[in-house]
Amino acid sequence: MIKDITRRHFFGSFGLGALGLASMGSQNLFGGLHHAAKAKRVIFLFMAGAPSQLDMFDHKPKLNEYDGQPCPDELIKGERFAFIKGVPKLLGSPHQFKQYGHSGAEISNLLPHTAKIVDDLTIVKSMHTTQFNHAPAQIFMNTGHQIPGRPSMGAWLSYGIGTDNKDLPGFVVLLSGRNAPDGGKSCWGPGWLPSAHQGVEFRRQGDPVLFLSNPDGVTRDTRRRSLDVLKDLNTQHQLDTGDPEIASRISAYELAYKMQMSVPELAEIASEPKHIQELYGVEPGKNSFANNCLLARRLVERGVRMIQLYHRGWDTHGASNDEDIVNRLNGLCRETDRGAAALIADLKQRGLLEDTLVVWGGEFGRTPMNEARAGSKFLGRDHHARAFTMWMAGGGFKPGLVLGKTDDVGYNITEDPVSVHDLHATMLHQLGIDHTKLTFRFQGRDFRLTDVHGEVVGKLLA
Repeated sequence: MIKDITRRHFFGSFGLGALGLASMGSQNLFGGLHHAAKAKRVIFLFMAGAPSQLDMFDHKPKLNEYDGQPCPDELIKGERFAFIKGVPKLLGSPHQFKQYGHSGAEISNLLPHTAKIVDDLTIVKSMHTTQFNHAPAQIFMNTGHQIPGRPSMGAWLSYGIGTDNKDLPGFVVLLSGRNAPDGGKSCWGPGWLPSAHQGVEFRRQGDPVLFLSNPDGVTRDTRRRSLDVLKDLNTQHQLDTGDPEIASRISAYELAYKMQMSVPELAEIASEPKHIQELYGVEPGKNSFANNCLLARRLVERGVRMIQLYHRGWDTHGASNDEDIVNRLNGLCRETDRGAAALIADLKQRGLLEDTLVVWGGEFGRTPMNEARAGSKFLGRDHHARAFTMWMAGGGFKPGLVLGKTDDVGYNITEDPVSVHDLHATMLHQLGIDHTKLTFRFQGRDFRLTDVHGEVVGKLLA
């Protein structure tokens, strides 16, 4: 017996984006989710492992003055740390800070390229999260919940407003640095949304997407005929069962066929002019953050809705000189500073920054105390969920703004706290979405990216 496709299956299978909402400012015919948008797309530069805000953005002269002194009891009484034991000692930054731009934002010597674009940035020094271990914190930053299984922000955007390019995925993930993100593929997964909305990982060596090339002996015409037969079979099966995942499967096959032509050309960054390659500091053919930043700009030009770059390895506990805030942090900044700044400058000179929202940050911050694990003499900081720094650029965020303050040693927020849910709500707002209305019904409940939390932070917006 042929089953009727229910309303839930209809929306679950195709998403609101697949219904042809080409304009971000258009009204959604099925619930009025959209208002006038400032941003059309997002590039999220995710520094997996948690960069030290106290050594890069949040200058604390008092912390340097108190360097080596025991941390006051009122700060750590009843506190839970990931690794610190006993009474730790305060740790001043070994790096130098200066004010830059008209905003006068203080940036450390680790970020000379970021310092040059500081007036294009919106810096938030008062971010906070509920999680202080990497995997749950990374999943929380990406999905709004610390337990795996919920849709990532990119999946929500793909579901809610679709993509402007039918030959590429709406959500692309690029990886660089050492180790995999602790949160794994849950950070860019679709959760209970149809699988067509998951992030597609592009690789920098071999085929950009796994199994993109046809096997030996299989021509493009043969592949096309095979897909046509599969489509007919899957369409009939969907009519018989009403299973929304079958529509996702059909869509995935068709997209993969189109990507065989679109992706190789996209990934060829060596075709960029020499001055652009030098701006980013790219090395064609290598897996690097700089290469991924340039690829992100090329994806933006082609209408991809969300591009997420993960650069891994920021976990600077200080157990050795390969994970400390002197040597390791310096190396990480050299790997990422130039590419991130070049991306902002390049988008701006092409007129793309205005409606592209770029976000930089990790899953939490680092403590103002030295971890000194097992008596290590190398300088390092433990995980810190109470206060950390992120920056945004473009997409209608207010350039040259520094929002939020922390106390004299950078332990607690003292002004304008911004939660992860607040950040998500504000990002969605700039994309033309009311975060309380972008929902998906699952197991009898309407879920959303911000769950039951989140407020749009008006001070961040131009």
